[in-house]
Amino acid sequence: MKKKNLILIAAAVLVAVAALIIALLGSRKATFDQDYHVKDIASVTRIFLADKQDNEVLLSRTADSAWVVNGTYAANQPLVDLLLETLNTMRIRQQVNRNAVPTIIKDLAAHAIKVEVYQQVYRINWFHGKLRLFPHEKLTVTYFVGRETQDMMASYMFREGDKVPYVIHIPGFRGFLTPRFVTDPLKWRSHNIVDLNVHAIERVELTIPDMPEEDFAIQREGQGFYMQLAGNRRAAGFDTARVAQMLSSFTWLNFDEFAAIVPNSFADSCVTGTPRTILHITDTAGHTTELRTYIKYNNPADFAAMPDSAMYEVFDLNRLYAIINNQDTVLIQYYNFDNILQPASYFLGQEKQLIAR
Repeated sequence: MKKKNLILIAAAVLVAVAALIIALLGSRKATFDQDYHVKDIASVTRIFLADKQDNEVLLSRTADSAWVVNGTYAANQPLVDLLLETLNTMRIRQQVNRNAVPTIIKDLAAHAIKVEVYQQVYRINWFHGKLRLFPHEKLTVTYFVGRETQDMMASYMFREGDKVPYVIHIPGFRGFLTPRFVTDPLKWRSHNIVDLNVHAIERVELTIPDMPEEDFAIQREGQGFYMQLAGNRRAAGFDTARVAQMLSSFTWLNFDEFAAIVPNSFADSCVTGTPRTILHITDTAGHTTELRTYIKYNNPADFAAMPDSAMYEVFDLNRLYAIINNQDTVLIQYYNFDNILQPASYFLGQEKQLIAR
């Protein structure tokens, strides 16, 4: 009887030990799967990205939770949101096969994108975050993002401090993650020119060098606006619907893309000389944005060979060049500016003209 009890006790102990081992393994696996990603993206303050071609990008969160690129330019918020989402949702799919580790490490050393994540942490963080004191910024994790896996559904990554690289994916997402870690600073910059509602606009002024008699300005006066014509003449009246449509166009007005993708000789030939139009937008705080527009030719040789403006096949009928604040050369769409780049006569009731072309 005593021997039987000992057997039962030994069996119970073995079951308990087995259950504990399984629980520990499950716990380790859960930690293994969960800890690779950035859990609290709201605490992320900076993200630094660099590649082997000496491209570097620093994304920083400002005091009002906006993001800036390299400390200067407004960031492309949807792209920043996608990066933060990626850091938060990526998971380990599997560990790299032991035989493949040397090859993957070598490839990462040659091609990986370095990603440093900085977060606001607390020197005292007690009671599950209920008592937090002494906040400071800290580099919390560094990843080296490599190329895609053979099935194109994950990327190889190495986290600083780990012994081996891992295959990283986003569950449910079909694709690899490397393209989300962009190192071109231009791609991170916002394409927004102005974002002003009507109540925030003080003055809009359009100058047309080839048609000076069509210059005009829309100037705030109390809660309304008046129209100023060439020679500082005040218009007796104007088409209020057209002016209202024009003013409403400055809410989230964006350009298409930076002209850096266009060969320099092509862009230079187009943006030299007199602008087609010069637009000034001034807000009620006194900040002015200048936009000078230029015709975009379909072929670099067109400018010299066929300068006749009547030959519309020479021109890009969808886009034109613009220089913003004498700094950035960009491409804008006629579609977005059709209600803006119109002569004074249009806002006085006449038909539209293709002055931008």
